[in-house]
Amino acid sequence: MTQTTQLPQFGHAFGHGPRKVMVFGGAFGHGGDWDAFCAGLDPAIATWVFFDYRGYGRARDTEGGYTFEEAAGDALQLAEALGWGRFSLVGHSMGGVAIQRVLLAAAPGRIERMVAITAVPACSSRMDEQRLAMFDKAATDLAQRQFILDFSTGRRLPAAWLRRQALASNASTAPQAFSGYLRDWGTVDFSERVAGNPVPLKVLIGAHDPTLTRELMERSWLAWYPNASLDVLEGSGHYPMHEVPLALAAAVGRFLQQS
Repeated sequence: MTQTTQLPQFGHAFGHGPRKVMVFGGAFGHGGDWDAFCAGLDPAIATWVFFDYRGYGRARDTEGGYTFEEAAGDALQLAEALGWGRFSLVGHSMGGVAIQRVLLAAAPGRIERMVAITAVPACSSRMDEQRLAMFDKAATDLAQRQFILDFSTGRRLPAAWLRRQALASNASTAPQAFSGYLRDWGTVDFSERVAGNPVPLKVLIGAHDPTLTRELMERSWLAWYPNASLDVLEGSGHYPMHEVPLALAAAVGRFLQQS
């Protein structure tokens, strides 16, 4: 396993290089969930921090409002504590909302680059109450959590992995936090605030992700960010850090190292 350094709160760190990168996971993830991805990184090139939201991972017992505006404030406080000036952002799934909230909360020019990995756009997932209830059930129901994992990866991964991932993600997440962030990324549209932002952006989608498709990304991320481009991760659904971790590390690393 790739070794990461535990931070006092809100995450894990890997590497010691001059570039600074903060990574935000999805609803079924946490900061300690990226070991296989880190195996593809050169620790001398960048310093990576894998952020834990309040109610998730190492911050599971930290209470809060469980919104992404709150998470952005926590992330910027962590960056200050680490002595970071400019840094880049990587967000997976609901982490796409998180990185855009950090972008909006940070001083102009402080965010160097962003990577959106099978990521929810700023318009949210536009869930109605029925779909919200279906997702919210996964806060406490392991079978529902496993069903969502299976669907979002294209119904093609082993049942043993789906069970393990459902159990691991459930153990790392406080139910009230899962529900709080869900309503935020599921319904809150702040796309007008990001439209036209010049930050360089790479959008990565999984070829087998049934929901966050090229068409959706072209209507959202690529329409709002003039310096955005899109690549497809073959052999992956919604969880490329598990499905194709080394290919993901290569794609993210190439983009972040561009001058």
